[in-house]
Amino acid sequence: MDIPIRELSRAERPALLTHFLALQHDDRRLRFGAPLGDVTVRAYVERIDFEHDAVFAVADDELYLLGVAHVARSGSHAELGVSVLAGHRGRGIGGALLERAHTRARNWGVRALFMHCLNENAAMMRLAHRQRMRVVSELGEADAWLELAPADAASHFGDVFAQRVALFDYALKSQAAAGRRFAAAFTAGKASPVPEK
Repeated sequence: MDIPIRELSRAERPALLTHFLALQHDDRRLRFGAPLGDVTVRAYVERIDFEHDAVFAVADDELYLLGVAHVARSGSHAELGVSVLAGHRGRGIGGALLERAHTRARNWGVRALFMHCLNENAAMMRLAHRQRMRVVSELGEADAWLELAPADAASHFGDVFAQRVALFDYALKSQAAAGRRFAAAFTAGKASPVPEK
């Protein structure tokens, strides 16, 4: 089953911050390569340049971000960081985020996609191997490189189509979530006793 991957805008920094702060201590260390505190995570989110980089996400039915990929452009390559909340792994979210990042980096015209992670980050190492990335390990850390083919009409169309599908999915989830909130508020209002005059 395809997983809708939506590109985020700068207006969604709060949702992005909520995702990163929800990462457990070890997961945060594996994602960032160091055990970052909340203040440092907030600063990281504030520094993301949404016009230069790309941030992709998978949301649940309540619009919470389950998985996030940050693709940062840097000269002839793009660097990728991926995180998926505990309890939502093993569903293909990380792989789907990596594929979407791969397409965007290719369309930017960069020659390689790069990931840096700790050797103990088994999930990222598996993703790198599945994508046939060249992995170089040294002193407990690993760099994974994937050479990218030049962009073509199919890669550009694929990027646009993926975003449109994800926006449609997001709109449906937004309407359903709003309906659930309204129904809950209505039910709670009916259950409240009417004050006597």
